[in-house]
Amino acid sequence: MAKPAALIGSSSIFLDAVEQASAAAALNRPVLVIGERGTGKELIAERLHRLSPRWGAPLISINCAALPETLIDAELFGYEAGAFTGAARARAGRFEDADGGTLFLDEIATLSAAAQERLLRVVEYGELTRIGSNRVLQVDVRLVGATNEDLPSLVEKGRFRPDLLDRLSFEVITLPPLRERAEDIEVLALHFARRMAAELGWARFPGFTPNALATLNSYTWPGNVRELKNVVERSLYRWGAGEQPVGRIVLDPFESPWRPASMVAAARVPIDPTSEIAGLPAARADPGPGLSGVNDFRAAVLTYERDILLAALERCRHNQRRTATALALSYDQLRHALKRHDLLTAGE
Repeated sequence: MAKPAALIGSSSIFLDAVEQASAAAALNRPVLVIGERGTGKELIAERLHRLSPRWGAPLISINCAALPETLIDAELFGYEAGAFTGAARARAGRFEDADGGTLFLDEIATLSAAAQERLLRVVEYGELTRIGSNRVLQVDVRLVGATNEDLPSLVEKGRFRPDLLDRLSFEVITLPPLRERAEDIEVLALHFARRMAAELGWARFPGFTPNALATLNSYTWPGNVRELKNVVERSLYRWGAGEQPVGRIVLDPFESPWRPASMVAAARVPIDPTSEIAGLPAARADPGPGLSGVNDFRAAVLTYERDILLAALERCRHNQRRTATALALSYDQLRHALKRHDLLTAGE
């Protein structure tokens, strides 16, 4: 049996979610795991299974969003030979594969109305019929569903069955996003970095520089733990040498001076430099009242430009990519401007 992946973190909100999963594991009831992408929903499902009386039976996982609607029924419930074109022989579905164990349905909100109806009967009575058969099969499966959607809202919109939600939501575990677990970012980054250093054949992981750690801690992590893992591994790989602390964090793998023009245009959304994103105070947005006191045009322009750069960097937490976007500049243009004002250190 494969060693289960570790759940890493010490923040109280994260530990509360893990404890909630541990308590629910012993009960033979459905559980819903809610959270943004990359927050560890599959790891929680694995914990629910490993700590349950079903731990010795199969844990079967299926991503509902990865299957077309025409195949989801066949995948979940199985089919008999000749049930449809190409069904040369009978095949058991994932519910039968998971009999006695746990079935993890990721992206459960993407199930079609027909699949939801059939799923409802399995959850309620433990009964299913394969496609092309009239024979009712009994299965004993503990169901764990996961989604990044707000299921009650989908019920209100008619996109999810309310009776199915009632049966699935015996316990609902909502995982916090990484941006709310600030104290866990460095712990997770060091964990992923040590593993990647070993994979790269480094004698040891030399650590991160203070600026690199500041970048990791100030980023908002829309992709959560999965994104953090990718960023850390990419940064070590590109750093190359294992003798010096890693000093550059590669947040955006597409970032390049030779990035195709269409991608640069999409990334450069024009934003008023006096807006909240740029971070300029309203008083400085209109320099009119102070014009009479300007006696050195070049110096005044340079000073104003430097103020804009400093304010935008502060608002974007010194993330250069986000700062360039906020100021409608390319990454290279921003770097040149920072260098002109001796601000490269402030932006890194």
